[in-house]
Amino acid sequence: MVTLDSLVPSDHLLRKIDAVIDFSFIHARVADLYCANNGRPALDPVMMFKALFIGYLFGVRSERQLVREIEVNVAYRWFLQLKLTDKVFDASTLSQNRRRRYHDASVAQDIFDEIVEQAIRYGLVDGKVLYTDSTHLKADANKNKWDREVVAKSRAAYWDDLDLAIEEDRTAHAKKPLKAKERQPVEKETKISRTDPDSGYMVRDGKPKGFFYLDHRTVDGKLGIITDSYATPANLHDSIPYLDRLDRQRQRFDLDVIAVGLDAGYATAAIAKGLEDRDILGVTGYRRPNLREGYIPKRKYVYDPERDAYRCPEGQLLSYATTDRNGYRHYHSDPEKCRTCPVLASCTANAHQRKTVTRHVWQDARDRADAYRLTEWGKRVYKRRKETVERSFADAKQLHGHRYARFRGLINVKCQCLLAAAAQNIKKIALALGPKGPIAEG
Repeated sequence: MVTLDSLVPSDHLLRKIDAVIDFSFIHARVADLYCANNGRPALDPVMMFKALFIGYLFGVRSERQLVREIEVNVAYRWFLQLKLTDKVFDASTLSQNRRRRYHDASVAQDIFDEIVEQAIRYGLVDGKVLYTDSTHLKADANKNKWDREVVAKSRAAYWDDLDLAIEEDRTAHAKKPLKAKERQPVEKETKISRTDPDSGYMVRDGKPKGFFYLDHRTVDGKLGIITDSYATPANLHDSIPYLDRLDRQRQRFDLDVIAVGLDAGYATAAIAKGLEDRDILGVTGYRRPNLREGYIPKRKYVYDPERDAYRCPEGQLLSYATTDRNGYRHYHSDPEKCRTCPVLASCTANAHQRKTVTRHVWQDARDRADAYRLTEWGKRVYKRRKETVERSFADAKQLHGHRYARFRGLINVKCQCLLAAAAQNIKKIALALGPKGPIAEG
């Protein structure tokens, strides 16, 4: 007598997951999306999402292929509580549910959040140190079919705080307030895909050019549990959504964050100031300045905080002139002294022989963040990046099919990123709580 249960190895990954993860919360979350007394009986939503998790866990990118795998794989049938003789649902059931019932990413977000909360209840998340980075997913878009359009960049969340800081800085320097003017996002001409207009055209050093999405992911430093996943078009800078997503995690999961580890893409004065306002120590990577060949680098101009001035390599003092609408103070040299300077040609190309050095109103916070990186604890925190968030992305791409966007449209890609991250968390929880030893995944 052969039973389905006897055919699944005792050390199979899905057995470990079934023993520790409670999926019953899905019924309550989606109950309002189903009609209880009309039409044919719907596919059990718990079964549907568990099937999707199988696809993400084992890197099956096609839903049609996933259904075929479920038909012949006894471990998958056992996990979905399907008998050997039960007919497997059609692949169109998954796509039609996504198209007709799940119109936004809220259900995927709630499922992801609940998995994180289960990890917290198991004591696998401490929330003390968080690591954030982004990775690109190739969009399902023809790279040769696009139009050029002028679009506005995303509005930065810190603009209101920056306007207040500029006003205070100008007042402190006895300057008149700037004329009231609504801050407008910078407009830029870019390529828009005809196949998937929601994707963004990415142009980054060391990255492939084309239409991509970004998965902005935050990982807890204790065990590598993913605490946030947020998809955006690839032409959005990493720093734009960062502080809002950090606040969401702190509030949603009641995390007492002490420090964060970030790469050089997040090394901005606005993020440094935002972290200080939240009493969080920020450790960011070194951001190499863009140097003009043959010119003296900015680091050679030394800031004197007591005089609020810069001193050039030849000893001249550059005094404060104004604070612009972008939050930068301008420090000007004396053109009369510069005209006779022996290094003028390598200092400035200004037609009036005047050197200008800029300094952000929040540069002090940025300097303190840069100093954290050089401390012993800062080096330890930054070193853990490759073991946490970078490892998380490597596993996602190598094992879970996260190199490509499976669907078109930002909402669908958001759901993909959330469910892929939830699947990785489910696997980590199961491995952390289950018996140690080799795992049968086939």
